[in-house]
Amino acid sequence: MSKILFLADIHGNMPAVAALEKEINRLQPDDIYFLGDAVGKGPESGKSLQWVKEHCRHFIAGNWDRYVAEGRKNNTTKFPELAFHWNQLSLQDIDLLLSWPLEDEILISGYNFRLFHGRPVDKNYHQWLNPDELSPGFTNKAGKTFNGFICGDCHQAYIRECKEGFALNTGSVGNSLGVPRCSALLLEGDLNSTEKSPLYMTSLDIPYDNNRAVEIARNTPNMPDCEAYIREIQTGIYRGNQ
Repeated sequence: MSKILFLADIHGNMPAVAALEKEINRLQPDDIYFLGDAVGKGPESGKSLQWVKEHCRHFIAGNWDRYVAEGRKNNTTKFPELAFHWNQLSLQDIDLLLSWPLEDEILISGYNFRLFHGRPVDKNYHQWLNPDELSPGFTNKAGKTFNGFICGDCHQAYIRECKEGFALNTGSVGNSLGVPRCSALLLEGDLNSTEKSPLYMTSLDIPYDNNRAVEIARNTPNMPDCEAYIREIQTGIYRGNQ
């Protein structure tokens, strides 16, 4: 039985990453998939991308990864504040983010899961959507259908049963909404097996030093939307709802 860990939405929050790393060391997963948004929003995009490069073996680009990288590559963006994040990255980092695919897949215990972030390849599959609204997530952009999907983007973890199979969300490592802790997803099952066998799905909820994350943000010069980010990591309430 293999242990596969899925992560997404770090967003430059290194105190949350530090707590996650301790849990990774305890769990000793066989593989780690990163499902997008290493950069953006938080104060330490460069450090969070470096951590992903060092600890994960599979990568998918999220909307912030593409916004930041494409903005730097084209030296233009309708969101000038993204320059704060791309200035922390090397040109090699920018090329790396642009090289990450938007989709992948994994077969485990008879379930073939579509892997994607959400945006920009698809929509943001929020936890409050009904099964019919989740249904398009089971088909990738090439038209292939799956009996499961794993995504990020909405920053809230869930495990949902639908007629097509399981809809899973990793939650957010560094910018969780709802409960402001570090979230990740662990699957344990028979990797690359088409035969249906037991599949263990664990949503990880890990406390981290939120006060340290606030301190880093406040002490970072010229960080855009700093107070909105701080309120999110303190309260778990999305800035658009505050």
